[in-house]
Amino acid sequence: MLLTVDRLEKSYGDGAQRQRVLDGVSLTLAAGESLAITGESGSGKSTLLHLIGLLDTPDAGDIALNGEAISALDEAGRAARRRDTVGLVFQQFNLVPSLTVAGNLALQARLAGKHDPAWIDTLATRLGLSGFLTRYPEQLSGGQQQRVAVGRALAARPTLLLADEPTGNLDEATSADVLELMLELCRDAGTALVMATHSASAADQLSRRAHLTRGRLS
Repeated sequence: MLLTVDRLEKSYGDGAQRQRVLDGVSLTLAAGESLAITGESGSGKSTLLHLIGLLDTPDAGDIALNGEAISALDEAGRAARRRDTVGLVFQQFNLVPSLTVAGNLALQARLAGKHDPAWIDTLATRLGLSGFLTRYPEQLSGGQQQRVAVGRALAARPTLLLADEPTGNLDEATSADVLELMLELCRDAGTALVMATHSASAADQLSRRAHLTRGRLS
């Protein structure tokens, strides 16, 4: 099993204001599989992805990636796993404004020591970005920026891609196009996908779906 999440708990706030966001969440994901996490805004979808992606630490529970317990790693260990194994795509594109499209596409792969120019070229072609490689993020449409973000996340061929409402800021037609490309590229790279989404139609395109309500998956 590529990913195992076991009885994950997370709360925010102090005292009477403390709110439990995740309440014993468990899930598994096999290599190459795709899972949609649905739920209302504020249901904890982003929190769950942040914990799996080692951007935050749980209050209780365990996360294992490739059989290795990762939830108790120190900051340096978490950063190394994010760099080497996990790709991240957010609703906000989070591109580096001072880098061109080519620079943004290659950034994560270079950091991970996995830069493969042929794969970068393939990503640029498949994502329709070959004619924009010398442009900067501010010179691109929203859909184009999200394509760059997807390409950057997949450039290092991560074993796991985490996508948090990746098409939430795009119009319906562009959303469908970006999602289709992301799923195709994940299959080609052998990358497993966990995607948080409020869209039922988007969730239907993944191999499995789980719904998050009041901190629990169903």
